[in-house]
Amino acid sequence: MASYLASIYGTEQDKVNCSFYYKIGACRHGDRCSRKHTKPPFSQTILISNVYANPKHTDPNCTLSDEQIQTGFDNFFEDWYAELAKYGHLLEMHVCDNVGDHLIGNVYARYEWEEEAQRAVDALNDRWYDNRPLWAELSPVTDFREACCRQNETNECNRGGFCNFMHLRHPTKGLIKQLEHEQAVELRYKKEAQHAAKEAAAGGGWKKNLEEQGAGGWKSAPSGGDWRSGPSSRPVAT
Repeated sequence: MASYLASIYGTEQDKVNCSFYYKIGACRHGDRCSRKHTKPPFSQTILISNVYANPKHTDPNCTLSDEQIQTGFDNFFEDWYAELAKYGHLLEMHVCDNVGDHLIGNVYARYEWEEEAQRAVDALNDRWYDNRPLWAELSPVTDFREACCRQNETNECNRGGFCNFMHLRHPTKGLIKQLEHEQAVELRYKKEAQHAAKEAAAGGGWKKNLEEQGAGGWKSAPSGGDWRSGPSSRPVAT
């Protein structure tokens, strides 16, 4: 029985737990839902609710062109990616373009480690953005392919922005690769700095310690022979 309940957890067959909350971290019924929204005690994924404001969704008299809206979104995406990357290794970030109250403007971010996600949640809940306080929480979403609307990817979703699955807004092609590259460079610099700090705390590192022990260190220490040209101890195949 336990194995059966585990196999249907978070699916439509589960009569106790909400499948929509499990898949997308949000439910249109909210607290009024008849099924449980079990918040994860730890997760690699976080959700920041209702952050991105698409001008076409917020202003019925919007006169901005599609190019201007895309430029504004690219600036938003880059700003948020740089901010979220401060708390750890950011693996992916997604922004919802739905208009339903439970999904509009949601930003999802997945980190390499649960500790990084928790650090981001703790920090963001003390922050404001666009003159509004932020609301961040750990999310149960693990696979964004299951959370996204497949019909929307082929422009076949007849529910439009009111769909209960994620309709993602994508940045200009190439921007994500650029941001991922910049993050990788930053992470490498941080690791090198941490390594140098550890060596300094240990008195110069293991190479310096060996040199101080005598014989000029391992590179010049007598080895009893040149292993690169010495006779092989392995039998010669015939």
